[in-house]
Amino acid sequence: MMDIPSRLLRWAVHVTACGLLVLAVVSSLREGQMAVAAGGLLLGLAHAAGLVVSGGRRGVWLGVVTAGWVVLAVAAPPYVWLAFPLLFAYLDVLPLWGAMFGVTVLTSAAILAAAWHAGELTLPLVVGPGIGAAVVTLLALAGKALRREVERPE
Repeated sequence: MMDIPSRLLRWAVHVTACGLLVLAVVSSLREGQMAVAAGGLLLGLAHAAGLVVSGGRRGVWLGVVTAGWVVLAVAAPPYVWLAFPLLFAYLDVLPLWGAMFGVTVLTSAAILAAAWHAGELTLPLVVGPGIGAAVVTLLALAGKALRREVERPE
């Protein structure tokens, strides 16, 4: 049985991902980037599939969503920020060592993509995603600890 804080955290991540995706798709449509907007919709469908995928297929799902994110993050700046809810997926799906590696690589990719779109690497483009990744990691690990505590027999 999953406790209420864990459920709220999961729903907050899904709502955040959905909100960021809607903003990115709308931005793509305003810029006339129809193919990028369609890619955003496909990414949304792939992300939603994560709600029903279980077992070993979750790793494949994470790979598909990550690949879609990479393509879109390079194509248009608003998609870069979808890395943050994706970090939660890394921390949920992968073992801790793999999750930490994935968080580091994904955060670095987000920083590079943002800098590429901005035309330069600035301190805020490094510090912001770095702090975001640290906060996401701490929240996800705290959520896992809460879940273990609730599921532990008394």
